Amino acid sequence: MIETPVIVKHEKGLDARPIALLVQEASQYASKIFIQVDNKKINAKSIMGMMSLNLSDGEEVTVLTDGEDEVKAAEGIKTFLAEAK
Repeated sequence: MIETPVIVKHEKGLDARPIALLVQEASQYASKIFIQVDNKKINAKSIMGMMSLNLSDGEEVTVLTDGEDEVKAAEGIKTFLAEAK
């Protein structure tokens, strides 16, 4: 399992469209992927779960990946969250 701290860099936060794109990105990987904020740990492949996090610009999250392509998955999710769109 890999734990990757990430600072969210999306000017307007993550609303429905960026969340849908994030779920789409996460779904490309075989690994289990979770986004953790404080005590909440949400499956990154669940659109409703991700919407419940209400992520905003500058927020620190931890990306947890576990599986055969966990390194690639961690990098893909980190890149998505950390690069302003």
